Amino acid sequence: MVKCPWCGTTHINFQPNCSRCGGPMEAARSRYQNVPQQEEDDGRVIMPSSAPRKIAENYHWKLMLVDGWAMSASIFLLIGGIFFFVGVILTIGIVTAFVGIPFALLGGAFLAGGGYVVYWRYNEALRTAHILKLGEATVGEITGLSENRNVQVNGRNPWTITYQFNYNGQQYQKSLTTLTEPGPRLQQGRRICVLHLPDAPEYSTLYPHP
Repeated sequence: MVKCPWCGTTHINFQPNCSRCGGPMEAARSRYQNVPQQEEDDGRVIMPSSAPRKIAENYHWKLMLVDGWAMSASIFLLIGGIFFFVGVILTIGIVTAFVGIPFALLGGAFLAGGGYVVYWRYNEALRTAHILKLGEATVGEITGLSENRNVQVNGRNPWTITYQFNYNGQQYQKSLTTLTEPGPRLQQGRRICVLHLPDAPEYSTLYPHP
């Protein structure tokens, strides 16, 4: 089993590029940066290949297809479209305008709300793809690790990993959630590679993907 260091997809056999995100999988084997403290695994921080990287052009769409917010918003768009269409038809009939207008307004509200969420999640997915493709690698530190035992997804509890890093003299902190139980490299206090956008360091992720 080989895990893609970019998106976390697990493959049965090794392949040069991930079939999901298109990222080079050889990078995780050979690129390391030594850090001062010697630990259980030699204290090495795995570093990615230099940007730009060959991330699939349609990867952000693949992220949209599994994004809960985007899927829910799509349902709202569908319902809103139906309500709006029915409302317009009823309103054109004039006699039933008092029913048609509320239908159209409700449909318009659903369309507006659903459209906003889809637009928001699309930009987030696009930004995630850009981080993998163009992100600058910086050594950060795991500052927190917690398991949410109140929620289960496919029989697994989600883990929240909090990390921080410095860039241009400023400290940034972010959290991400994963269903994979963190290994030794992701324990609190450990150093880890952080990929972030050079022009917007507040947008970042961990490498390899948890």
